[in-house]
Parts: sequence; structure tokens; C-alpha cells
Amino acid sequence: MNSVPGIAYVDGVRVRRALSAGIRHVIARQDHLNAINVFPVPDGDTGTNIAFTLRAVLTAMAENMQRDAGHMLEVVASAALDGARGNSGAILAQFFQGLGEKSRTLEELSPAHFVEAVAHGAASARGALSKPREGTLLTVLTDFAAALGARLTADPAADIERLLQAGLERAQVSLANTPNQLEVLKKAGVVDAGAQGFVDLIQGVVDFLATGSLENLPADTELPPADIPHAGAIEMDTEYRYCTECLISGADIDRAALSAELNAIGGSLVVAGGRQKLRVHIHLKTPDALFRVASRYGKLSGEKADDMWRQARIAGKQLARPAIVTDSGADIPEALREALDIHMVPVRVHFGEHAYLDKLSLTPAEFYRMLGEHPEHPKTSQPPPGDFRREFMFLASHYEAVLYVGLTSRVSGTFQAAVSAAGRAEGAAVTALDSKTVSCGQGLLAMYAAECAQAGQDAAEIVKSVEAMMPRTRTWGMIPDLSHAVRGGRVPRSKKLLAELLHVTPLLAATPEGEVKSCGVLFGRQRLVDKFARYLARRADFRERYRLLVGHCASPVEAEALLKRLQELIPAIESAHLAEVGPALGTHAGPGALVVSMQAYTPPQHERSPLRS
Repeated sequence: MNSVPGIAYVDGVRVRRALSAGIRHVIARQDHLNAINVFPVPDGDTGTNIAFTLRAVLTAMAENMQRDAGHMLEVVASAALDGARGNSGAILAQFFQGLGEKSRTLEELSPAHFVEAVAHGAASARGALSKPREGTLLTVLTDFAAALGARLTADPAADIERLLQAGLERAQVSLANTPNQLEVLKKAGVVDAGAQGFVDLIQGVVDFLATGSLENLPADTELPPADIPHAGAIEMDTEYRYCTECLISGADIDRAALSAELNAIGGSLVVAGGRQKLRVHIHLKTPDALFRVASRYGKLSGEKADDMWRQARIAGKQLARPAIVTDSGADIPEALREALDIHMVPVRVHFGEHAYLDKLSLTPAEFYRMLGEHPEHPKTSQPPPGDFRREFMFLASHYEAVLYVGLTSRVSGTFQAAVSAAGRAEGAAVTALDSKTVSCGQGLLAMYAAECAQAGQDAAEIVKSVEAMMPRTRTWGMIPDLSHAVRGGRVPRSKKLLAELLHVTPLLAATPEGEVKSCGVLFGRQRLVDKFARYLARRADFRERYRLLVGHCASPVEAEALLKRLQELIPAIESAHLAEVGPALGTHAGPGALVVSMQAYTPPQHERSPLRS
């Protein structure tokens, strides 16, 4: 669009250029949106979610140079639906869905067509919520659409630029009024974050129309988080913990029936999309509740669950330390992960066609139960780079930097997915560190990184500290039954038969290079816990103080006995804990397997760890 009077129509090229400008404006202000996010929950991620949603649109528009307005808006709608994150992202996706539906047959949008499409988009967005609330993005969308219609009625010759200016002015008034409609906004002294994001989008478009350039837009004027003193003071609603989402694809999805089922089990429900593809967003007590219901309506993809309680603890804050992130391949006791403020990106676990989020929608106990009952052997897959990217960007808006301690790259593509995401997390200082180990060993290194952060080390210092600790952290596993390793294709059946014939129990170890290899056997099938403990004790240097983490695959009694025996055999133990081993290792090790990681422990300087006795 050029800055000339009388913009009589928009085609696909103009849609792309104008929306690109608006999206860039929103992305520049995402930290501000995070800071004022208090509704529907104060989890501080609205800016990240809207930016993630709109980045998907930006990418799709760059890859699909449609000249027809209708086709371009369909591209926008599809990308927004696929990339939507959070409550506001899902509502925006449905707004674009409505725009696309009303415009799909049009090569160009006249002012009248544009007004009609926006009105349909606003109505579609409102229809995506089963319980719409005023004082939110929905209100501003409705007022924006109404202002376009009123201006065109009053001035039938109005061009699209003048319509948008009128709509922006009304949206700004509507936005300023949101605290008068929602008490939680008035208490915090902020406007609705999702509504602000939409106003920012339109502001970016209008600024572009005024300049005719994507390069010379007005400077960003967002308020820094420090100027919003009350946004982080709103108490969290404790009824629902997880913000849960997924895409459902099918031939003819019964949207009404799906919404009715989900309304009965959760809150803040948004169902966006059409009859072939839906994006569902809902707040739940447990994430698996959505996936169980949704799987009956079509094929699931894009499963995601955010722990809003954890997010709320950092919302509205700027923490002067790096955030520590790991993946669910790291086995860490939940209480320690909470105490050390370690964030986790879940690995995917597949039983047949159904995918689960490791340790979120599928606990280790549930995994081992299904392992024994399901006819198909499970498979694990790395988290999509988008999962890492969104987590990195959210944390970067609240911490000074982000450090990811990942599953060894020698056994999984998880680390590479994180590296790819780190490179695309615009404006976020992210460092990815290959732990070169697995399970409890990865857990101990992530814990140590968190302690270093709490001790005041910056990201570069933490990397050096953790790298120095890596050769001092060793991990072993005892696999009493090779059946699951055979089912998963990791071990030939002949080796299982040989182990049974010789009455030996295989042992595995993580090598310094990050591989997991056989390191010996235990002879006989009796007193395995004692034999394993003695094997490990012989490999301890009694001049060191050790931190122990004992993991188990559905064998807590044996793990407790092993931990107790190790404490008897190794004289100097700094701390010792039990952990449930998740699917990343448990898929191949199977029930009954035990994992031990020993870390020759050197406290970080000025340590303030909750683990210290």
C-alpha cells in the first residue's frame, strides 16, 4: 500500500504488506503484553502467545505470495489456526478464520467487502467462546468492527485507510474502558493484554499506511514492565493449573458436541476453526483430560500444556538470573525441580496413534501401566522446535538469559531441535548445552545449573561450571528384563536369550562422549540390588563427596533399598534422592530397571541451594 489518498481496494499483496507491518509492531511490544497479562489468568505469557501466533502468519505469508485477497486471507487464517497459542492467540485465529471465510471468493476487497469481512471475523471470534466476557479482546474486536460499519454508513465514499483510522480510534477507546468492565484489570491498573495486542496490530497497519514503508515505522513507545506495578500482584485462580491446547483434524467435526463435553471439565474454553480442523484451548486440572475427549473427534496434533501456576510465579517480574530449562528426558524429583525453578519441555510419547506429553499428560506411573497393557510398543519423539522456541521466548521475557541443559545428542534429536529453536528465538539470549548423558545424570546437571544461577552466576559462567561438572557426573543402569529393549528394536532377541541362559543381568553406562553402552553384567538373579550397589561403590572415589540420584522404572521398593545400601557403602554423601524414570529411558529399559547417577559434588560459589543441609 502506498501513502496516497483513496485506497479503494486491497488485494493479496496489500494484505501481506499491511499485516506484516502490524505483526512486526505487536512482536516489538510482546514483553509489554506479558507484563500486563492478568486475565483470564496472570501467567505473563499473552505477549509470547500472540507473537508466536502471528509469527506463524508472517512465515506463511512470505511463503505464499497470493495476489488474490481472498486466497491470502485463507493462508492467514490457516497459519493462525496452526500456530495459535493461548487464549488470545486462539481468538485471533478465529477472527482471521472469519475474515477468510467471508473473502475467499474475492480477488480484491472493496471498502464494503472489507467492513463485511471484519464484522464476520468479529462475530466468529465471539462464537468461538462458550462463555464470552466483556472487557476483553472480544469487546475490542466487536467495537472495532462496529466502528468500521458506522463510518462507512456515515461516509459511503470512505476509503479503507479512513475506515481503519476510525476503527483504530474506537478500538483505543474500547481498550481504555476494559478496566471498567473487568474488576481484575482495575485492581491491577492495566488494560486487557489480548485487547492491547489487537490494538497494537491495527496501530502497526495504520502507521504503515501513513508511511508507505515497512522500514520507517514510528519508534515503539511501549511502557517498560517497571511502570506497571500491580500487574504481577493478582492472585492466581487455583482451580485449573494447565493451559492446554491441541489441533483436531477430521472430515466433519461436531463442534457443538465437543464444546459441550469440554465445558463440563474445564474453563476458558476457545474452539476455533471449521469442520475439518479445530484449534482447542482450555484450562484444566490435568492436561490429559482434553486429549482423551478430543481424540474421539479426530486426529490430534500440536498438543501443548503450560503450567500456569509456575508461570504465574514469575509473571510481572524481571529476574536478574538465567532461566534453566531441560527436557523431560531428565529425571528429577518434582519437588526439587520446583524448588530449583527448573523449566521443562516435554518429549512426545506415542502409543499407536495417540501422542502424550511426557510427565504432563502422561505420568511415569501411567506410562508403565500402559506399557504392560497396550498391544503396541511405545515410541518417543523429540519435542517440535516450536515447543522449545515458545518456551525460550517466554522465559527470555522474564529472565536475563536462558540456558538449556539437554539430553545427549548421541541418542536423540531432542538437543538439535532445541538448538534450531534457539537460533530462531528472536531477541532471546539462549544457550544450549549438551549434557552428554541421560536420565538422572542429565537431571543432576540441570540441578547444578540451577544452583549456579541461584548463586549469581551468569549464563557463560554457568556453562563453564556445568561443563566442569560433566566428567564428575556418571550414570549407570541395571536392566533385569531385556524384553522391552527387544520389542523396541534396541537389543537383538538372541542377546536376551543368552542373558537368560547365563543368568546374568546387563548393566549400561553413559560414556563421556554421550553414548549409552553396555558396561558389564551382574551374575545370578538373586540379591541384585546389593550386587548393583557394590558394583557402584567400587567405582566411587572415597575422597569425594557425592550427590546421588536413584531412578526407578515402576520399582520404588527396590530403588529405596538401593539408595539405602549406597548410603551404607559410600561414606561421604552430600545429598541423595529418588526419582521416577520417564519414558525416554523407560521405553527400552522396562519396569524393574534401576538407574543411578553419582556426582562428585563441588558447591557453586556463594551457593544458596535448597538442597544444602
